[in-house]
Amino acid sequence: MNPNVVHQYYKKTLGEFTILVRVDPVTFDGLELIVHKNGEIQKTERTFDEEIYEDLDADEFEEASPLEFNLYLKGLVK
Repeated sequence: MNPNVVHQYYKKTLGEFTILVRVDPVTFDGLELIVHKNGEIQKTERTFDEEIYEDLDADEFEEASPLEFNLYLKGLVK
């Protein structure tokens, strides 16, 4: 992860879980968090392409807060 890049964050809530996505707008590398209602968190590193923004829009993801993403990533909320 390049510390000089401002990442973009997206979120979608589906019934029993929430999906949070971090996208590096330069390399299109990303990290996906699936947060289950029971507090379990799955982390998956992703490599996207330049069409990721259209895909996120088509899948009805909304822009999200970097703070929320990082709180889940660090395990500070469940």
